[in-house]
Amino acid sequence: MKISGSIIRNFEQWNQDISTQDYSFKIQELKNWIRKILYCNMKKLIILFLLPFILFAQQQSDRTLFYDGNNREYILYVPENYDDINSLPVLFNFHGGNGLASDWLSMSDMRSLADTAGCILVYPQALGDPDDDGSLNWLHKGDTDHDDIYFIEAIIDALSSEFLIDNNRIYACGYSLGGEFTYELLCRLNDRIAAGVAVARTMQQYQYDNCSPEHPTAIMTILGTDDFTSPYEGLVWGGETYYVSADDMHSYWVNYNNTNLDPIVNAIPNTNMSDGSTVDRRSWVDGDNCVSVEELRVNNGGHDWPGVFGNMDIDSNIEIWNFVSQYDINGLINCDNFSSIEQIELINNKVCVQIIDILGRLHTGQFDSFLFYIYNDGSIEKKYILK
Repeated sequence: MKISGSIIRNFEQWNQDISTQDYSFKIQELKNWIRKILYCNMKKLIILFLLPFILFAQQQSDRTLFYDGNNREYILYVPENYDDINSLPVLFNFHGGNGLASDWLSMSDMRSLADTAGCILVYPQALGDPDDDGSLNWLHKGDTDHDDIYFIEAIIDALSSEFLIDNNRIYACGYSLGGEFTYELLCRLNDRIAAGVAVARTMQQYQYDNCSPEHPTAIMTILGTDDFTSPYEGLVWGGETYYVSADDMHSYWVNYNNTNLDPIVNAIPNTNMSDGSTVDRRSWVDGDNCVSVEELRVNNGGHDWPGVFGNMDIDSNIEIWNFVSQYDINGLINCDNFSSIEQIELINNKVCVQIIDILGRLHTGQFDSFLFYIYNDGSIEKKYILK
């Protein structure tokens, strides 16, 4: 902690005077002087601690949208580099069953990533399902006209009228029931959604049977093989299939996108030996319009959002962005210049072009902190650097 020169001079003067004045008075003066230092520096520390939250608050807003007879809610985060000149992509992040958007924002916080990558974030809020004890769900049970697909489309339209967004680069991701809703968007709002990622959920049987995408669609999943909430092998009860297996689901998207039938499999380095799991990256490449299907299979993983809870070898936030950001509504960006295999080779040989800290400042050599590595292909990695 740096102490100003004036305070040092005051202390030196106090030290010179101590022999000529009352000792007890000087002790009290010293105590007051120490309190002053602590108070001033504590204010600085508090301001420094709160600065990221103040900056986030300036860019974050709680929004309401009247839709289908209800005041619907969502949290909007606009990156600090938004300038009304360059259009930015939009990423939707959907909470799980009976969840709150505010809690999910705190849990899967992508705001620093959005500032770094230049992306608008949307965390929508689901409505209570009267057929499920008011549980806050994206896909309501029972016979209902409720359909959140068009709520999301209404948000896209509202953002288009207020901000300069890239309508060809609108992405979706979600956890658990939010992942299931991501499939719903990819199947039914495919003309607006470029790519998506589902975490801790396979497709429902009815989605598998009725999915009708309109364009080659890049999709990634992050699934735990020991997920007892959303079983990797699917869910069959009483002879009826409710959720298809991960293998069947991936086969659907592989066949639809016309990718190679055999995946390229790479083991992710097991950097955390204590989480009880490992990760394999399985990539089906060379699809129409250069799209790919990818799975991050978490061996022995559960119903998790890796990087926050569960497996810690990967960071779901960064994996999601690195995957979807390669694509727009027409497929792989610059598809004419790269095949999907060449794209993988490019990623494997990517070059770091900038390192910044969590506040967006250029890295100055300080260690023991989280840093964002930005590569020449636009991808980002978060690393914790020890001295």
